[in-house]
Amino acid sequence: MPKPPLNPYLAVMAAVVAVSFSALFVRLATAPPLIIATYRLLFTFLALAPFTLMKRRILATLDRRQVALSALSGLFLALHFVTWFTSLGYTSVASSTVLVTLQPVFVVLGSLLFFKERISRLAVMGGLLALTGSIIIGAADFQVGPRALIGDLLALLAAVMISGYLLIGRRLRKGIPLEGYTFVTYGTSSLALVAATLITRTPFGGYPPRDWLLFLALALVCTVMGHTVFNWALKYVQASVVSVSILGEPLGAILWAAVFLGEPPTLRQMAGGAFIFGGLYLFTRVAARPPQPA
Repeated sequence: MPKPPLNPYLAVMAAVVAVSFSALFVRLATAPPLIIATYRLLFTFLALAPFTLMKRRILATLDRRQVALSALSGLFLALHFVTWFTSLGYTSVASSTVLVTLQPVFVVLGSLLFFKERISRLAVMGGLLALTGSIIIGAADFQVGPRALIGDLLALLAAVMISGYLLIGRRLRKGIPLEGYTFVTYGTSSLALVAATLITRTPFGGYPPRDWLLFLALALVCTVMGHTVFNWALKYVQASVVSVSILGEPLGAILWAAVFLGEPPTLRQMAGGAFIFGGLYLFTRVAARPPQPA
């Protein structure tokens, strides 16, 4: 394996910090969630597309099935951002970001349902522990009002959508280069969101300059410097390292919300979050282990 140009572990830590700003940037923007999602993915696509087009041979190697599945993955990604960004307008940053972190549970459930992959008992225990945490948060938010509960449900739906994106991506990435996959995925998600914006007649412009800076920050900081770095790091570190490290995203998001939005987490949110983080840590560590020989 070639020596990485920089320390992959430090890169993963930096990527966690980068993605943790996502919820804050969304809450600071005044544009509708659909517009925020559209420009985040469109600017990401425009930033990365030139590097892929310089390697046009990569795109030529994709067959129709790979292109179709990559496009489907892009639709799941678009739906993830729309539902998650919408949830942030209904519930707290703490509840929304912690509930979205449940995606590893849905990924394994999807693997079990669609790919007949086995799951260990310890992983099941971790998943149940994490789901218990989500129930604690949902029950606490229900007492706040139905609006917060709607936000929680949207965050869970966003976790399901990103799980679809990850399930397809995990299967495809075994046979196609990262550049080809992201080109089709980001391109499709951008086109889908632009189409949705046109259909709903949501204005593309008329937003304050700060919103445009936030759109760029979401694309360049949270996506390019965040999620793209995670994909790069997978060449050099175990998937479990990335999976467990991503659990730091909601912790950072909660910190930024407390500092910049005056929105500290409640005791019940912290209790539910502790269940979720503990369950997901156990879940991802066990799920990442190779099967033991009989």
